Amino acid sequence: MLNSLYEKAIAKRGFIFDIEPTTDIESQLKNKWFDRQIGESKASFSIAAGDGSFNKKKFLTTNFCAVGAESIIYDGEIKKIDDSDIFDIPHVSFLDELLSNYMAIYELKCSLRALRDYDVDYYMIDGSILGDLQNAFPRGAKLPLKIKDNLDDSLLSEFQSRLRVRHYGLLFPDIRDDLKLMDLPKSDDSNILNETNLHLASIEKIILLREILQFRKKIISISKTSSDNELFRWNIPDIAFLDKFTKKQGITLIKYRNAYEKAPFPFYNDFFKKLTFTVFYVRLQDNKNVLKVELPYRATEEEVFEIIKKINVLSVQGYPYLLNKAHNDVVITDRNMKELMKIAKIYETTNREVMSW
Repeated sequence: MLNSLYEKAIAKRGFIFDIEPTTDIESQLKNKWFDRQIGESKASFSIAAGDGSFNKKKFLTTNFCAVGAESIIYDGEIKKIDDSDIFDIPHVSFLDELLSNYMAIYELKCSLRALRDYDVDYYMIDGSILGDLQNAFPRGAKLPLKIKDNLDDSLLSEFQSRLRVRHYGLLFPDIRDDLKLMDLPKSDDSNILNETNLHLASIEKIILLREILQFRKKIISISKTSSDNELFRWNIPDIAFLDKFTKKQGITLIKYRNAYEKAPFPFYNDFFKKLTFTVFYVRLQDNKNVLKVELPYRATEEEVFEIIKKINVLSVQGYPYLLNKAHNDVVITDRNMKELMKIAKIYETTNREVMSW
């Protein structure tokens, strides 16, 4: 089989096309990318950053899953907040989507604790809040009828009141059980259980995003990758275009976006539809990666430049040090999973082990 694949690879050599060499790159960049020296802010401020991670080990009857998040605060010294848990989840087609929602909840709760308990001036989020809002609801499973019938102000109020008391972990399992949001006993149909969990987790995530956006003047979303191509309208992402054709420090034209354009919400609609995001790309150091930055409010050009200079104060090799450290700290490796399973005394046979007999 490998020989035939090698032949296919030779036949398809060069099938990933580059931008046509006749393209006038200068005209494409004109008035959209500006080489600019980026200094460092002299102001005194506190700043934090966070990231999350999950990993899973597949067994014959179930999945052993670990999820965690961490926030790192710098206010003259480094401080940390973390939250994590281990789950036993049966085989469902939307497992990654479910774990991604769990991870987002842990990330957002760590973020809220940093903003409330430490009163940081800025909080850097790895990823895109705008993207989260535009893809806010589950795609891997249908909305259970019991949740649809109970998705009202009283359910949202229940989440909010419990969030004020409990600032860690997942809230929705207790709400699911206390409000009897499942038609079947949990042991009878694991798929119904996890479909319910997926949708309740997405509701909890949206409520947390709304809470985070109460601090929107402090929030900075930063991405190293993005599929967005609204700036240049090429069939490749804007960030890839900029990485290829620019090398100096600089910034793009500042754009303003509305989450509501592509994502109407069944709750908190009035809040979300009024949100405006300031979106731009920046390179903090010559010959380093371009970053996509989103601010969840309409920022002036002066505010954007001041925030860039503040980000640059604690950046190393063109990337915010705190974000990089949070990512490295929180990643759950396969080796970590083996250690966790050993501690938990889990010794079930995996599919791969069966195949090796």
